[in-house]
Amino acid sequence: MCGLLHLTKDLKFEPWILIIESENQNMDHTADAQRTDLMTITRFVLTQQSNHPESRGDFSILLSHIVLGCKFVCSAVSKAGLAKLIGLAGETNVQGEEQKKLDVLSNDVFIKALVSSGRTCILVSEEDEEATFVEPSKRGKYCVVFDPLDGSSNIDCGVSIGTIFGIYLVEEDQEPTIEDVLQPGKHMLAAGYCMYGSSCTLVLSTGTGVNGFTLDPSLGEFILTHPDIKIPKKGKIYSVNEGNAKNWDGPTTKYVEKCKFPKDGSSPKSLRYIGSMVADVHRTLLYGGIFLYPADKKSPNGKLRVLYEVFPMSFLMEQAGGQAFTGKQRALDLVPKKLHERSPIFLGSYDDVEEIKALYASEEK
Repeated sequence: MCGLLHLTKDLKFEPWILIIESENQNMDHTADAQRTDLMTITRFVLTQQSNHPESRGDFSILLSHIVLGCKFVCSAVSKAGLAKLIGLAGETNVQGEEQKKLDVLSNDVFIKALVSSGRTCILVSEEDEEATFVEPSKRGKYCVVFDPLDGSSNIDCGVSIGTIFGIYLVEEDQEPTIEDVLQPGKHMLAAGYCMYGSSCTLVLSTGTGVNGFTLDPSLGEFILTHPDIKIPKKGKIYSVNEGNAKNWDGPTTKYVEKCKFPKDGSSPKSLRYIGSMVADVHRTLLYGGIFLYPADKKSPNGKLRVLYEVFPMSFLMEQAGGQAFTGKQRALDLVPKKLHERSPIFLGSYDDVEEIKALYASEEK
């Protein structure tokens, strides 16, 4: 009888066991499908390219070389101490700043990667006084402006640093000139940055929104992790170097005072400042708020460079629904007159930038 009861019990519950096992297997297959159906940055760009039948794939090739440069620099940054790449290289760049060894390496990597793509004609780097004109046999139709390693003063202490880049398209079948890069930022075809921190994140816009990709070290691929980034319309964070406060102009001083001591009963904004533009802007893009680097008595023309810092970051902010302002005009309307020109910049959430614009407008009256 006991054996019969045991057999009956098994027969009774066996179908349910089979169903549960079947469901688990289906769940495993679904999970496997999700893990393998990854949107890599290459696949993403090719998908966008398919929407433009006239495209010949030149931009995809150019971007693949930029991505390769980012992977190389990410690897170098992660083992900089072991490879003795941390420390000064013994030279200064065109800005009068001491060059770190990683600065020099990163610049060489990107110059070689961009030239070897066969798709560029002019390169402008923060580290080089003059623009690099690509020889005719390797020439393409794109101009690339870039800061190979932004925030390099933070290298020794392990703070997030990054690469910033912007891309212009020039007319084919004409000799490239320096005027091809001395254009307003609104004429950029694409812009982005790659942040080397706790993870390696590449944020890109080709003029149709902003998307973020994170490097999967096991695959060696950038995977789409932040699709269609939209900055909050208003944020709770302001980011500025308050060590320069005594040299600020009136509108900046009033705005920061308002952030700290709001008179409308709202909570004060939080101050977050890293000192690496890529890291500060990345946080602003994701969480909202405003990043400020105003002109002051020490730097009346501002400190950040227009072509490869102000323009790419302003392009990304606008594409994500934010704003970028110089204190006088929309940042992307600025027309640079020289390669390493500087400008003040206020960028971030739409409403927060509106407030700083109103303060500047009231001072002009």
